[in-house]
Amino acid sequence: MKHNDPITHLMSRNVITVHHGDPISKIRSLVREHGIHHIPVVNGDQLVGIITWSDILRVSFGDAFRTDERAVDATLDHTLTLEQVMQKNPVSLPETGTVRQAAELLAGGSFHSLPIVSGGKLVGIVTTTDLIKYLLDQF
Repeated sequence: MKHNDPITHLMSRNVITVHHGDPISKIRSLVREHGIHHIPVVNGDQLVGIITWSDILRVSFGDAFRTDERAVDATLDHTLTLEQVMQKNPVSLPETGTVRQAAELLAGGSFHSLPIVSGGKLVGIVTTTDLIKYLLDQF
């Protein structure tokens, strides 16, 4: 197994991000549009947080009751800010990291995505799904 492969072999480079001042409805829209569950939050090009679909579900009871999407968006946008819901200063891995380091971090944490950074700048992301697909390719 190639556990010392560079993380750059595995990470997604075209990362969909949101700005720390964006409304929560934007995250909900991106999740629906792109089928993603982890969205890094940036200030300029600097990583400042991460927001997940689980974070959104935690604060939006409307999803549980099949309420009109616009009503849920409006309620969330008027009651909470992204900075209140996002996870600040997420665990990340430098671009020089390895697949093994990513696996150790993902296995030991209570999160399922790992932003990849270079000098604080977001350059990619790795999810547990990416790691599982990589492992499957090894067999």
